[in-house]
Amino acid sequence: MVRKLKVEFLKSILKELGIECARTIEEKVDLQFSALESLHKNLNDDELFLKLVIANSIVSYQLSGKGENWWWEFSNYFSKKPPIESIVKAYSEFLPRSKSNKRLIQLKLNRLKKLEPFLNSLAIEDLRKYYQNMLRFRDRLAKVMNAKEDAKTIVFAVKMFGYASRIAFGDFIPYPMEIDIPKDFRIENYTRRFTDRNSTTFWREVSKEVGIPPLHIDSILWPVLGRDTRVAERLKEHCEKYELVLELVSL
Repeated sequence: MVRKLKVEFLKSILKELGIECARTIEEKVDLQFSALESLHKNLNDDELFLKLVIANSIVSYQLSGKGENWWWEFSNYFSKKPPIESIVKAYSEFLPRSKSNKRLIQLKLNRLKKLEPFLNSLAIEDLRKYYQNMLRFRDRLAKVMNAKEDAKTIVFAVKMFGYASRIAFGDFIPYPMEIDIPKDFRIENYTRRFTDRNSTTFWREVSKEVGIPPLHIDSILWPVLGRDTRVAERLKEHCEKYELVLELVSL
């Protein structure tokens, strides 16, 4: 009964926050978005920027540090040393030196080898079309990577591609309702407060009921669940409903 009440409270807060609050948190609070803005400014090459973000998303698992720090490390590294030849070659130099992504380096390089021909086939207009149809992008990426459509790195890549496209193309397109929430450990641990069911299924149902796509729900929850003081400060500064967001974390 306690869990059921918590789920209802969760839904009522999310309904009140809505997609606009999610967008504010994405663009003004999430440190990952800031890292991408910095890289975009320094690269001054929309096509390379978008491809790098997709590539980095595909190797963003089993991290040695916090996700926020990893994306800033990625941003700082490629701002100073953009890939001259292939992305795989660039990562073969980057990953062994990384502080936040030290594990399973060869497996991650193999994933990039699988991905690179697809990236090489894309021009900037192809990337724009994928931004306009992110469901199609998810399906194509899953096929290229021989992965399930709800695999963590696939749906996470869609989220980060959405961030990067928003920055590169200058317009906001909401994530599709059909794309699931990434099974990140922060989200998995948080989900267990409400249910023992599969987290993907749980958030899919919550999403439909509150009218917020799962990837945008992820945006509301993930930054604050990291308990980073920079995030807390940004939230208070930019989000009028920050107290409601903090209530979610304390549920």
